Amino acid sequence: MDMGLNNKTALITGSTKGIGKAIAIELAKEGVNVLINGRNVEEVERVVSDIKAAYPNTSPQNAAADIVNATEREALFSKFPQVDILVNNTGIYEIISYYDVDDAVWEKYIQTNVLSANAVTKFYLPSMLSNGFGRIIFIASDEAVMPGQMPQYAVTKSMLLSLSKSLSKLTVDTEVTVNTIMPGPTLSEHVQQIVERVIQEENMTFEEKEKQFMASHLPQSELQRFIRPSEIGRLATFVCSPYAAPFKGSPIRMDGGMVPTIY
Repeated sequence: MDMGLNNKTALITGSTKGIGKAIAIELAKEGVNVLINGRNVEEVERVVSDIKAAYPNTSPQNAAADIVNATEREALFSKFPQVDILVNNTGIYEIISYYDVDDAVWEKYIQTNVLSANAVTKFYLPSMLSNGFGRIIFIASDEAVMPGQMPQYAVTKSMLLSLSKSLSKLTVDTEVTVNTIMPGPTLSEHVQQIVERVIQEENMTFEEKEKQFMASHLPQSELQRFIRPSEIGRLATFVCSPYAAPFKGSPIRMDGGMVPTIY
């Protein structure tokens, strides 16, 4: 299915690996010129080169910057003053005892997971409204509605749901949308390393280790495997398309059945 995105430009923050990279790849498949973002210039350039080789009819570009840093953020805005699509994917997470989460940790999480995304959105939203088309997606988490062992993380993801809904109200009577995608447990590079570290059976395939890990650690998952980043990438691509205009301020769950409620 043609998603109607050919020659659009998309900035995906934190797109050198995991969900962000998968979203960039799926958008490039649809002819989108993706701006790859990350703090490591060499990693960014490697992803740009890989996407250019795989999808030569697109023009991926290096958008390396630490978006938490205001100076680097401003330089990014100067280099890329306008985009059609913005995917706010940059985020941090870590299991830390609540009693070890001091004010400095809280500030780091809110600055990284919320305020940096808000700053990027605040810059690009006006031009989208002026142009009559735009897509903004915040990547949240099932923890936004089902907090677990990472309160400092879950709080920031809940904040993104509220921010998305508030900003959507600014898009009334336009083809600009602001939505949030809430993935469940996803097989990022880091998660794969965790599974391999927890289950060190040499004679087991990764799929067997994954199944055992899910049964032991995430029995509430109905999918009983990790969501693949490419699956989230395909969902994000649809939400970015003209066909998804009715999604306005929507929290869109792809959690593998983790959340037990109907809403």
